Amino acid sequence: MSDRKRSTALALASALAGSAVLLAAPAAHAAVVDVAYDCKTPIGDKSAISPIEIKAVKDGEAYKLTMSFQKGVSSSPIELGKGAMSPSAVVLVDGAEKVSVPVSGPPNPEAVPADTPIKITDLSGTYTPKKSGKVTFTAGVLTIKAMGTTTTCTPGNSPGPSLELDVTAAGGAAAQSGGGSGEETLPQTGPTDSALALGTLGGTVLLSGAAGVLWLTRRGQRARS
Repeated sequence: MSDRKRSTALALASALAGSAVLLAAPAAHAAVVDVAYDCKTPIGDKSAISPIEIKAVKDGEAYKLTMSFQKGVSSSPIELGKGAMSPSAVVLVDGAEKVSVPVSGPPNPEAVPADTPIKITDLSGTYTPKKSGKVTFTAGVLTIKAMGTTTTCTPGNSPGPSLELDVTAAGGAAAQSGGGSGEETLPQTGPTDSALALGTLGGTVLLSGAAGVLWLTRRGQRARS
C-alpha cells in the first residue's frame, strides 16, 4: 500500500474512533435552580427558597441520582436531636418518558437547634430509563419526618429542571435476535456502515466473529475445489 493510501486508512480509523467516543458520551446540562417550597408543618404554613442541584452518574443500565440542598427549607420550634429527622423527596423526570423517582437520605448527623433552618442531607435514588432520549430532572415534593410529625414541602414556583441528560433505555444496546435459517451471515450494511463493520489497516481486511470465520472458510473450500 502506498504511503498516501496508508495515511488515508489511518485517518479514517482515527475519525471513526473519535465518532464512537462522541456517541458514547451522554450530553448533559446541569444548573442550580432556586426552588420556592411551600411547607405544611405541624405548627402552620412556612415558605423557604433553597437552591437545588441534581446530579446523575451512570451505574450499569441505571443512573444514580443525587439531589443536594444548599439551604434549609423549614425549622422546628424545639431542638431536633441527632438522627431525629429523616428526609425524602421525589425527582420528576420528563421528556422521553415521565416518571417520578423517589430519593431519600440519612437522618441529620448533628442536632438542629430550635428555630434554625433544617439542613437537608443529600438525597439519592436510582433511575432506570425505559425509553431512550433526552430527559430532564426537576425537584418535586420534599417530605421531612421528625419526632412523629410530617412536614410536606411542595415547589410553588414551577421550578425549571436542574439537569438535562441523554439517556439509553435498559437493554437498548442489546443485540436483537430473530428467526432464520440458522446459518450465520455477515451483517447487511450500506456503504457508510461498511467502514464500521470492517476494520482496514495496511490493506488487510479484519473480519470479526464467527460469521467472518465461516465466510473465509467457505471461500477457501471453493478455491480448492
